[in-house]
Amino acid sequence: MSANRPILQGVFLFVLLNLSCGSFRDVSQGISGNICGCVPLEPDAVDYRHAAKHVPLPAGSSQEIDVATILTWPQDSIPLPIDQPRSGRELQLVHIAHAFLENASVNPGDCDIHMEISETADKTAPRVIVETPVDSEYCSARQNIQAKLKQHGFRLDVEHGGELSSPLAVSVLGLPFEDFEHGRGSPQVATLWEIHPAIVNIL
Repeated sequence: MSANRPILQGVFLFVLLNLSCGSFRDVSQGISGNICGCVPLEPDAVDYRHAAKHVPLPAGSSQEIDVATILTWPQDSIPLPIDQPRSGRELQLVHIAHAFLENASVNPGDCDIHMEISETADKTAPRVIVETPVDSEYCSARQNIQAKLKQHGFRLDVEHGGELSSPLAVSVLGLPFEDFEHGRGSPQVATLWEIHPAIVNIL
């Protein structure tokens, strides 16, 4: 037994180091589906315009828009600098009273809830990405969308998500954000503009 002790100690230290460095996914993600306990697999530094995306929603009135309006917004042909702060349209709180949720998943890289919405319930309709960050102020919003989707038979956590079999009517409150093209979602995603951060409610 004593001869095996150095081996066991080595295995134990390896596991501890990996857990402390975040190399192993949070157990709660796979077992309990704790939508607020997700641990990002990638550092903030590799996330495009991370500081601009991870902000609280401002107080005050919002501007009413729809998915069709977002699809008309002009897009920059060259990605903005990775540390570019919010400006212009990105500072305006917006509200979409009615859209259709087509796809929902949790991005394991940054733990944000990634959703795709469309103007109509048509599965081929052009879509806009909306994202709810992992930041603590959005925990209740994350739990709410997870619970509402569960009521419709759809499981959302780090291990489960994807295309909804039937689109669901939703409302969205959030801030516009201009991303860059990097395989961000389904082929139906038709603009670099997102609503990110966003709070999504199933109607």
